[in-house]
Amino acid sequence: MQSPARRLALLVVAGALAVTSLAPAAEAKTRHKSRGPAFLHFTSQPKYASIVIDAKTGEVLYEQAPDAHRYPASITKIMTMYLAFEQLSDGRLSPNQSMVVSPHAAAQAPSKLGIRQGGHISVADAMSAIAVKSANDMAVALAEQMGGSEIHFAEMMTAKAKQLGMNNTQFVNASGLPDNRQLTTARDIAILSRAVLRDYPQYYAYFGKREFTWNGYTTRNHNHLLGQMPGVDGIKTGFTNASGFNLAASAVRDNRRLIAVVLGGSSTAARDSHVEDLLDAGFNVMHKRETGQMTTIAQNLREPAPVGVVDRPPTEQGDGDQDGVHIVVDGKAPKAAVARVSAKDADQMSCKRVLNKRTHKRVTKCVKLAVSKTSAKAKAAKAVIAKTDSSAGGEWQVQLGAYKNSTLARQQLAKLNSKFATQLSDSQGHVEHASGNYRVRFAGLSASDAREACASIKAQGQDCMAVRP
Repeated sequence: MQSPARRLALLVVAGALAVTSLAPAAEAKTRHKSRGPAFLHFTSQPKYASIVIDAKTGEVLYEQAPDAHRYPASITKIMTMYLAFEQLSDGRLSPNQSMVVSPHAAAQAPSKLGIRQGGHISVADAMSAIAVKSANDMAVALAEQMGGSEIHFAEMMTAKAKQLGMNNTQFVNASGLPDNRQLTTARDIAILSRAVLRDYPQYYAYFGKREFTWNGYTTRNHNHLLGQMPGVDGIKTGFTNASGFNLAASAVRDNRRLIAVVLGGSSTAARDSHVEDLLDAGFNVMHKRETGQMTTIAQNLREPAPVGVVDRPPTEQGDGDQDGVHIVVDGKAPKAAVARVSAKDADQMSCKRVLNKRTHKRVTKCVKLAVSKTSAKAKAAKAVIAKTDSSAGGEWQVQLGAYKNSTLARQQLAKLNSKFATQLSDSQGHVEHASGNYRVRFAGLSASDAREACASIKAQGQDCMAVRP
């Protein structure tokens, strides 16, 4: 007969063995959860392709359909800039050199800087406009300066691609505007991004510029991970209807640099979140390797934010992160709204979208009709009318909250952007990481527009603060 002490010892050993035997199953369950429905939905999209590489060695840390042909959209401009860097380095091009904008360049579809034919711009300013604003007209102007014509320059682009080992890429234009002959792969874009960092590190900073000011109007970089995700310092976004939402991003942490490329995302937010996940997992893998742990990015991925939470579809094809804010929730765009007024007030306010000739932005203007009395809602709508402001420069932002969790901040961005679509119709929404918080902000406003938007938003019970970074 066993003593009580012996029986207790056996029970302890049995319990330990049970916990040990369950550990692998629990770990497997956790990993399965991290690669849940949202992840599978994102990576199963027909346009999707991705890759993560070590920028120093070129080692592939993660890949999904890396050699499948995809449309590059505005990521094309990385090659346009690479050839510009090449000519700058050998003296064929100068930053202060003035370029004339041709009729062909001026006729390009947005996103564009909008210089008329015959106008002039320096090479440095054109390159900044390409990197930050993704200006199609400036990409063509620069291409014509270097190649004589855009057609010849596209041939130069394809030849350079082959030289770099981008064996599945063909270029036919310098901007990335839709053309079904212009094809690339996630692997080739990673090769190109690495080549920029390796061959022209002195010029790579162009892709890290957070804003560009031209004629008093400031545009924020379409790469929303800049300044938001620790370590990210480039490179380029892109969008056309055919390509989906593309992003090549590079980040450095603890003297390690990774490059992640995601093509064919279903929305801006889903794409950005997925790239964040890939980079975070990549750095986690690199860190674990130093401690002797063998793991992969696939084993370290967490489930991305739900696909389609926030989206800023372009007003024109050519780049996926155009000026202006638009929302798509679960793949559905909202109905156009120019003023939040009820049917009862419709006969008291008349609103329409017009072109602000000074800023070249579409703004909402509302006019009070001849009535004896204006309701509170109509007054509120009038209070957020977009005005031409002599002090406008697009430098102001409004902040609608700060959160400890990035996922929550992104969800709030979607909700607030939808709720206050009228007040924020001419701003660019983003989540900004600072001082341990994730701030929901809308940028690109003049001082008066920011104050008026906040006044109207506060009237509806939402905290709002106008700031000038």
